[in-house]
Amino acid sequence: MAGKKVIHVDLFSLDALGERFIETWERVASGEAVEPYHAVGFETLETLLRTLTPRRWELLSYLRQHGQMTVYGLAKGLRRNYKNVHGDVNALEELDLIGRTEDGKVEVLWDEIEAHIRLAA
Repeated sequence: MAGKKVIHVDLFSLDALGERFIETWERVASGEAVEPYHAVGFETLETLLRTLTPRRWELLSYLRQHGQMTVYGLAKGLRRNYKNVHGDVNALEELDLIGRTEDGKVEVLWDEIEAHIRLAA
């Protein structure tokens, strides 16, 4: 599928992030075309799992499957407390995994979310 919007969930240190930034900057400065790389990064697996909880993955999956909807509609569809869903929506929005439409509905911004987890450095 051409034009697929993909975001990567990565584990990497701040040093590795800095190295990636410098490498990309140097490639662009030399005139090389660089494909955009959209990512959400976590320094530890614990932080990733604490942030992208099973409930939040369920929310992402449900929203992707059913399309744009209000937070209330999402809470109702998931059979979850509105306040908890609202908090999860805010957390996922901060990570740019979901966004809001002009009329205030929420939607998944990506066609795919790819996770990259290395067991060793």
